[in-house]
Amino acid sequence: MANEIKQPQEYNAEQIQVLEGLEPVRKRPGMYIGSTGERGLHHCVYEIVDNSVDEALAGFCKNITVTINEDGSCTVLDDGRGMPVDEHPKEHKPAMEVIMTVLHAGGKFGKGGYQVSGGLHGVGASVVNALSTSMIVESMRNGHVHEMKFSRGKKVQDMTITGDCGNQTGCRVTFSPDPEIFDDVVFNYTTLENHLRETAFLNKGIKITLEDKREGKAKKESFHYEGGLKEFVEFQNRNKDAVHSEIIYYEVKGPDKEVEIAMQWTTAYSETILSYANNIRTTEGGMHEMGFKVSMTRIMNDYARKAKILKDNDKDLEGDDFREGLTAIISVKLTEPQFEGQTKTKLGNPDMRGFVEKANAEYLTAFLEEHPTPAKAILDKCVTAARAREAAKKAREMTRKGALEKGSLPGKLADCSEKDPAISEIFIVEGDSAGGSAKEGRDRKRQAILPLRGKILNVEKVQEHRMLQSDTIKDMITAFGCGYGKSFDIEKLRYHKIIIMTDADVDGAHIRTLLLTLFFRYMPELIKGGYVYAAQPPLFRDKVGNEIRYTYSDKEQDQVLAEMSKSGKKVEIQRYKGLGEMDATQLWETTMDYNSRTLVQITIDDAAMADQIFTTLMGDKVPPRRAFIEENAQYATLDV
Repeated sequence: MANEIKQPQEYNAEQIQVLEGLEPVRKRPGMYIGSTGERGLHHCVYEIVDNSVDEALAGFCKNITVTINEDGSCTVLDDGRGMPVDEHPKEHKPAMEVIMTVLHAGGKFGKGGYQVSGGLHGVGASVVNALSTSMIVESMRNGHVHEMKFSRGKKVQDMTITGDCGNQTGCRVTFSPDPEIFDDVVFNYTTLENHLRETAFLNKGIKITLEDKREGKAKKESFHYEGGLKEFVEFQNRNKDAVHSEIIYYEVKGPDKEVEIAMQWTTAYSETILSYANNIRTTEGGMHEMGFKVSMTRIMNDYARKAKILKDNDKDLEGDDFREGLTAIISVKLTEPQFEGQTKTKLGNPDMRGFVEKANAEYLTAFLEEHPTPAKAILDKCVTAARAREAAKKAREMTRKGALEKGSLPGKLADCSEKDPAISEIFIVEGDSAGGSAKEGRDRKRQAILPLRGKILNVEKVQEHRMLQSDTIKDMITAFGCGYGKSFDIEKLRYHKIIIMTDADVDGAHIRTLLLTLFFRYMPELIKGGYVYAAQPPLFRDKVGNEIRYTYSDKEQDQVLAEMSKSGKKVEIQRYKGLGEMDATQLWETTMDYNSRTLVQITIDDAAMADQIFTTLMGDKVPPRRAFIEENAQYATLDV
């Protein structure tokens, strides 16, 4: 293949392409907003909102309004100071124009504009401008409304004064995403709602309003939390049973950094630690999260011995024991954040570890000593978690002595012959009947099949050692080859596509959710890495003469029937009630063939909301689950 690529004969100055202004953004949008899919589309809104939040952090803004307009455009309005409108000393243009058209221009560099900011790179507004067919910027400042208009990053109207604003100040930005750039330019209200709610939690006192003015979608909601992170923890735990009623909370400020932490233990078995630096979600953790965990393990062990919960001959408890059932929000703000990691979401500032460690040790110790009753309840929960950990250790050892240690694969697994994980895939198939058809119809070189019998264990309701008693789950762990939990190693993953193939009905959706719960709680890297997919089997098979078409929804079925009926012949319709009704050829053609199948990649863009949904749908409390289903039933489809 490499030999077929023709290389240029010469490589000299003529081949060097210089992209001017905002051309690089339009040429490589993914470098600036992550993707041109739904995530990148909504990231444009976040970039503009971040600018308003930075005004709030600086003490000049209290209200932010985000509006999805009737025409599908988006407007972000704040009551901050407004963009500067005087002439820039070097560019000799209005500062507003410089901000909107020059990369890396803004008040977030050096010490002048903002001490702390979320939009760290100064590219936000100009990037959104470059990726919009239309952008209108209005700055309310000095008693006047100053307006400029842009299209695809280029100025189409000079700055003009369009009216008076009295003592009012602020900024209004309205933009229409470019359909030439984005896969889809339709904003999702729920996606914006989740992000803006989180932003309001992280910045207590700010009021953020989201309004949808589109026809048939009219909705308006405000997020305003004077309690900040305490209310964030309450929100995360609203469907869980708390071990202690009072939320532990503190805030410590230094000359150039600050930390704010809220936490509460629940009876759940999983931990939820959400960390942020300058309002940016640090999904890979970092120094602030490390300082928190280290100090918690030390302080909790010290208190357990002091309170005689741990005896002299008892071993110290481990960090995992103390964090079982814990919900904690860690938010730090600093002037010069350093982000590391594959996705630049890991805080690397070494001094933040010591700063957070010291603050957490002081305030957590004070809480435990001043509240002996909840402290004992928390420690009892931790001791129980330690016993469960020991039981899980024994269960793992027993498992390793079996198939895992021997390296043998599950008997039900029909493996593929390909050894390269990058082009290998495994179908987790509901039912032995469908599993048989899948095995017969598959591409044996690249496609492995693992049939499931019945519904798997709901891991949301059990501890690790109970999870390991499930043969079905052990088979999956063995087949994947990369372990789970702390021992998980993505480098050992045997298939880079894990495809959940279940019936297109309620039971199939339930099985799919149970599998995703397992992955989210014990192997989240599979989802974060983009290795998990859902197959989409058809609902109908329509035949007229020699023409056969498959449809995947009732709406598509109606359209296809209308088209095929034009022939005047009778349409033969087969309604598939499950995968087991398809023979090997049909299953291959509709759901497994690389060239014709539809796969939906499972993603977790918002970890906090994903945790909430899994707890609501799979946890012990029935009323929240009923309320969630009633509220969202109108949006439900059988597609993932």
